[in-house]
Amino acid sequence: MKKAIGNIFVGIIYFLLYLPLLVMVIFSFNEGRSTSVFKGFSGKWYVELFTNSSDIGIPVRNTLFLAVLAAVIATVIGTAAAVYIYYVRSKTWKNTLNTVTNIPMMNPDIVTGVSLMLLFVFVGRLVGALNSLNFFTLLIAHITFNIPYVILNVLPKLNQTDPHLSEAAQDLGSTPTEAFFRVVLPSIMSGVTSGFMMAFTLSLDDFVISYYTTGTDFQTLPLFVFNMVKKPVKPNIYALYSIIFLLVLAVLLFTNISGAKEKRKK
Repeated sequence: MKKAIGNIFVGIIYFLLYLPLLVMVIFSFNEGRSTSVFKGFSGKWYVELFTNSSDIGIPVRNTLFLAVLAAVIATVIGTAAAVYIYYVRSKTWKNTLNTVTNIPMMNPDIVTGVSLMLLFVFVGRLVGALNSLNFFTLLIAHITFNIPYVILNVLPKLNQTDPHLSEAAQDLGSTPTEAFFRVVLPSIMSGVTSGFMMAFTLSLDDFVISYYTTGTDFQTLPLFVFNMVKKPVKPNIYALYSIIFLLVLAVLLFTNISGAKEKRKK
């Protein structure tokens, strides 16, 4: 009886979580523009998205470029930071680093966004820049809030690896650098990959921090959609976000199925 009640409760929670996404996907196939009246099934908004999307194309390209670049840089820096934290011998210093790593994730996005904006404006005034906020400030902001998530994905994998792997590789003639890239890095690659995927996803849909740290010459898709709220939103936006949702869902299913197969093999 308790198990049945628990399953019903969990089912209700998941239903409420995914209901807005389901509504978005359904109305992306709506014949009309209404989000409350379904006038008929049609794929015209998907056709318009790929044939007449000059207003959406630039924000989409900007968002993908920013997300990939920020995720790559954050993954490199975050992996290096995780390795450093792992090999730190002082427990006090290690706990301090872990605490500092957790602070950006505990901060509300608006606090992070406003503080970064003030920092960029202050530095811009010092160097005499005409535009204190631009693409590079936006990139730095995205790298900043992505690094802690990469660290928290890589550190558990480092803790699961044999601490003597690197020493064994060095005993066989490898340098410390070669031992890391040939032995340690492949053993933690799943954590590095998951950190990259999380950084890419967070950068892809960030709005609050981007709103405060970007200039007028670079607009991401969340900012573009926000500006559209002032006027009627075109249903092709529903189609675009439905495609993004289905792609993310496919990646998650593939990752979970692959992980389950690896566990069965082991």
